[in-house]
Amino acid sequence: MAHKKLYQVGLSLLLLCAANCQPRRQLTRSAGALPAHPILKPLPADAPTQLKQLIDAAVAQAGVTTGYDPSYVKIDYPNGDVAVETGVCSDVIVRAFRKAGVDLQKELHEDMLASRSAYPSKWGAGAVDSNIDHRRVLNLMTYFDRQGKSVAVTSNRDDYLPGDVVAWDLGGGMDHIGLVTNLWSESEQRCLIIHNIGAGSRVEDVLFNWKITRHYRFFR
Repeated sequence: MAHKKLYQVGLSLLLLCAANCQPRRQLTRSAGALPAHPILKPLPADAPTQLKQLIDAAVAQAGVTTGYDPSYVKIDYPNGDVAVETGVCSDVIVRAFRKAGVDLQKELHEDMLASRSAYPSKWGAGAVDSNIDHRRVLNLMTYFDRQGKSVAVTSNRDDYLPGDVVAWDLGGGMDHIGLVTNLWSESEQRCLIIHNIGAGSRVEDVLFNWKITRHYRFFR
C-alpha cells in the first residue's frame, strides 16, 4: 500500500511538472527572412574577429525576430534587451554589437551622461534613460559620429562593405538603420542588408531603397 501511495504521489508530481514546468519555447526561424540560396561574400583575410562576430550575430536574427514593437519597455542595465522575438530596427544593431563585445546600451548611456547636450532632444526627454536611449536611431547615429566611425555616403554600391551600419531617411520624419551583411545579391552585385522595418528582422536588397543619411564602419 505504501509503495502504491508513493507511486501515485510521484505520478501526480510528474503530471504537475508537465503542465507547469515546460521548457521555454524553442526559437524557430520564419520562412522568407533569408534568401533561399544565399551567396556568401568572403571577408578579407585580415578582417578583425569582431567583424565576423558582428555580421554573424546580425544575420542570425533573421526570421527569429518576427515582430516589430516600438513600445517603451523597462529593461536591465547593462546588457538589457526586449524579447528577442520583437524589437525595432535599432535592436538589430544593438544585439549584433553585443555579440561582438560592444554593449551599445552601456556605451551610449555613459556617453550621454557625460555629454547630454551633444545628443538630440527630439522626443522631449530631458533625462538620460538607459531603457530607451540606445534604441533610438538618432542617438545611435550621434554615438557613432562621436566615436569617429563615420565614412562617406555615396551612391556606389562597392563603398558599402559587410559590417557597415547604414542609416536612412524614410520620409515624414522617420529614420531607419540596418547593417550590411556578407550575403550577396548576384543580380544587383551588392551586399544585402539585415534590418527590421516592421516584419521582423530580414535580409533584403534594400541598400538604395531610401535616402541614405549616414554610413558607419566600426571595426576597420
